[in-house]
Amino acid sequence: MITATKINKSYGALHVLRDVDLSIAQGEVVSIVGASGAGKTTLMQILGTLDRPDSGTLRYGDVDVTKLKEKELAAFRNRQIGFVFQAHHLLPEFSAVENVMIPALIAGRPQAEARQRAMELLERLKLADRATHKPAAMSGGECQRVSVARALMNTPMVVLADEPSGNLDSQHAKELHNLFFELRREMGQTFVIVTHNEELAAMADRKIIIKDGQNTEADN
Repeated sequence: MITATKINKSYGALHVLRDVDLSIAQGEVVSIVGASGAGKTTLMQILGTLDRPDSGTLRYGDVDVTKLKEKELAAFRNRQIGFVFQAHHLLPEFSAVENVMIPALIAGRPQAEARQRAMELLERLKLADRATHKPAAMSGGECQRVSVARALMNTPMVVLADEPSGNLDSQHAKELHNLFFELRREMGQTFVIVTHNEELAAMADRKIIIKDGQNTEADN
């Protein structure tokens, strides 16, 4: 489903990624681990089309996203890629349901349809009773589940999660980790997760290790 081939990325004299090859199948949960500065976040940004490689190709199915123009790329990202970050990045002035609706509204879907879909996701994530609450009135774990619902809003091909449990206590982190696998089981959702959490990394179908800008695969 997702194929990265010979991805290279440098910032000035710093060669961050070196000929990275990576394939991810539909429904896989893949973790990406490595020391700070190894290139994990850069790879995640390229997989998420937030940054472009200096060379190499990135394909989502039949689409070579490295050839898309910026407007086309933004539309593709909105439809096909969901994001969950360490900080939930919810808009503080909006309620939970309004935050979840945002990707659908950006895609031009009718507001009533977007609200219905958002409420279905909040119900699935056991947050229906928090739909009208703003982020300041919710716990960190609840905010992160709202961000997962937002990532799923447009039924993307893949959800990219960058240290998704980094700001959560151990109990909420465990609940979030289990949620990813429940969603994969129920929805066939694909997850690519950058993490320092060894427990989460070990739960994944595959663990990719980034070291000195190159990737190897570890046996879980």
